[in-house]
Amino acid sequence: MDARVMQPDRTIYVDLDGTLIRSDLLWETLFLLVRQRPGLLWRLPFWLAKGKAVLKARIAEAIAFDAAALPYRPEVVEALGAARAQGRTLVLATAADRRLAEAVAGHLGLFDAVMASDGARNLSSHAKRQAILAHCGPRGYDYYGNSADDVCLFEMAGEATVVSPDRAAGRWARSSGAQVLPRTGSLARGCLKAMRPHQWMKNLLIFVPAVLSHEFLDPHTVAAALAAFFAFSFAASAVYILNDLLDLEADRRHKTKRHRPFASGTVPIPLGLALAGALVGASLTLSLFLPPTFLLVLGVYLATTTAYSLALKRMLLIDVLTLAGLYTTRIVAGTAAIEADESFWLLAFSLFFFLSLALVKRYTELLDFGEGAHRSKTGRGYVDVDLDTIGQAGMSSGFAAVLVLALYVDSAEMRELYAHPYMVWPLCPLVLYIIVRIWILARRGQMHDDPVVFILNDWRSQVMIGLGAAMLVAAAYVP
Repeated sequence: MDARVMQPDRTIYVDLDGTLIRSDLLWETLFLLVRQRPGLLWRLPFWLAKGKAVLKARIAEAIAFDAAALPYRPEVVEALGAARAQGRTLVLATAADRRLAEAVAGHLGLFDAVMASDGARNLSSHAKRQAILAHCGPRGYDYYGNSADDVCLFEMAGEATVVSPDRAAGRWARSSGAQVLPRTGSLARGCLKAMRPHQWMKNLLIFVPAVLSHEFLDPHTVAAALAAFFAFSFAASAVYILNDLLDLEADRRHKTKRHRPFASGTVPIPLGLALAGALVGASLTLSLFLPPTFLLVLGVYLATTTAYSLALKRMLLIDVLTLAGLYTTRIVAGTAAIEADESFWLLAFSLFFFLSLALVKRYTELLDFGEGAHRSKTGRGYVDVDLDTIGQAGMSSGFAAVLVLALYVDSAEMRELYAHPYMVWPLCPLVLYIIVRIWILARRGQMHDDPVVFILNDWRSQVMIGLGAAMLVAAAYVP
């Protein structure tokens, strides 16, 4: 019979970080501070110099915290609910700041008391054990924990439950035969998902200058373009990770984004930061083998995407203009990598075309939130009444891209590059088909992917792209 049933007078003490939730409140609140009060970041070293308890208290004071948004472990909440139904006394015992711990306890409604850090004492490891022993008295205690800091508490507990253990806690659990609630979800798969390798397809734009300059058969050009592709892909993945960490609360309110690795707690925040740093390092290393201009473009891309993640993504219209600019930056990077001449027509077409797709993305997000969507709910600068305006602007931008393409087909530059420029004219209706179809699907509520990724995966769009490529080759090489 379970010892917890046999000892109904023994209090159960429950750790919070990594045990009750799949995350760590110190890291969670640090990113909330970055999001909500970036002007206070310079104070972090001074708070930390006064001790970890002071740091936690000052951050908790500075932020707006929603306990309902945390990634709770359902198996732990269910077990605690069953214990409470049996008449057990439950205490939330955590190293998190008391303000946060009380908010969690209030949200769950399971705990009879809260023990937490208070700005003077960091209630972790041996300090927590001393507090629990003083609180429980001679009856002893049962304990839920997950980490190396909890091993000293496991050793003195009447019944220890080890939840998703780290290496040290796992060793202790195996040697003692304690009950273990294992990790749910693959950490490696979560890291790969956080990198979003499927989004790397956007970086195929880097190859566009090589194709249009007719240098795609040159080995040096192909090698340079490949290096640029992976450099941008690694950098983009690092930014996706940062973006997800800054959007934790908003993602957890979204019906699909709440399953992302950091929002769901599958991947720990410190591991995500380490992964992002490694990706940036790999990106910069590859850039050293390319012309210095490429490294400059990559630096602009990283700076802009970081600014986008921190602030620009929440600014009305600035967000979609930035997205369109970032797509165009990929083309500029491809030009820099192979040291080709920049094309005004290509950049103008890219800007209008990707502005249309960026507006599709915002349109779809706003449509998903439905009636009553507002800034605090969407995390963007748009509200539900903007839906029609976004749609009109997106369609207009798409038509402008086709107009630029038509003017290019009739330009002197086209006649210099292609023997039969008239064979490229059908590109205009092909691009028009792609744009209008995407917008029709978006208005029907059937656009569930990033529009750029959708184009690259959709067989109808692939047929249009293939036909367009065939026309360019025929116009250039048919005698």
